[in-house]
Amino acid sequence: MTVTAVLRRLRRAAGRPLGDRRGVAAVEFALILPLMVLLFLGGVEISQAIAIQRMTSLSASTVANLVTQYASISDSQTMPDILNASSAVLTPYPVANAVVRVSCITVDATGKATVTWSRALHGAALAAGSAMQLPAALATPNTSLILGETRYAFNPILDYINVGTITLSSSVYMFPRSSSGTVTLT
Repeated sequence: MTVTAVLRRLRRAAGRPLGDRRGVAAVEFALILPLMVLLFLGGVEISQAIAIQRMTSLSASTVANLVTQYASISDSQTMPDILNASSAVLTPYPVANAVVRVSCITVDATGKATVTWSRALHGAALAAGSAMQLPAALATPNTSLILGETRYAFNPILDYINVGTITLSSSVYMFPRSSSGTVTLT
């Protein structure tokens, strides 16, 4: 056998795999599958976080809105019901991950804001008498405000990029609707 015949045989043998297209789709699918799964799971996690953030905002405004409708609230009967209403708003997500707080803030004649009373569900209330920093537009002298706050500790189901717990929060200020301009806790 001559050298040219050997070279011809080698060229033909090397050229066969280049012309064979069987299995290309399977190889492409195997290369793309991890990226597609990653995009799908990331989309699920982001959509769940957005839904929980929406529920967190709704919970804070619901609690503040309910409190502003009263001139006087029973600390032992009505307030627990109002705070537990946030549980219904946060459903179907675990309420144990949420801290819901409602506070009455009084602004004196000099514009200094202090906490009159505060109650919380699954967390600590603000200390009565503590100073508060209000947005400038809300620091109207001789008024009261109701502050509804919700913080939610979001834990991704599949924490594949090791983000850990993400704290989602929302707060809303509302003016009391009673003729006295404040809400007392009895």
